[in-house]
Amino acid sequence: MENRDIKFLKLQQIIDSHEGKVSHLIAILQETQAEYGYLPKEALTYIATAMGISPATVLGVATFYAQFSLIPKGKYVIRVCDGTACHVRGSEPIMMALRKELSLTPDNPTTSDLMFTVETVSCLGACGLAPVVVADEEVHGQMTPDGILEIIKKLANAASEN
Repeated sequence: MENRDIKFLKLQQIIDSHEGKVSHLIAILQETQAEYGYLPKEALTYIATAMGISPATVLGVATFYAQFSLIPKGKYVIRVCDGTACHVRGSEPIMMALRKELSLTPDNPTTSDLMFTVETVSCLGACGLAPVVVADEEVHGQMTPDGILEIIKKLANAASEN
């Protein structure tokens, strides 16, 4: 088997599990992202070719939905709510503390070691707990800049123990 075949074997299995149906493109992209942690451009091209649709169609779907990422994300994704309640109650200083501690910018949201990705979201639906942060899929309400730095330290320590 060629190296290319091995490289795309899992992708082909994902496509085959959906019988190559174009109507299943979102599910195929979701499974691909679960496999790789993001959607590599070469994977999108392979999916388009294997399914007989244009790469522009696949890229259009991948860029339309916020759930998809075309860039690698960190092991721990931290989402800081900046909806009205969270913003008024102090989400900006939390974001500033995260970016300073992790040496990140809005244009560079992921640490170079792929440990952390920091994202701003419009609303997490927990306005009564504002400001709210989701770190490693766990909701943290009434967050403070010091509180988020403690969470970062705990996650980093947990990662070093594994």
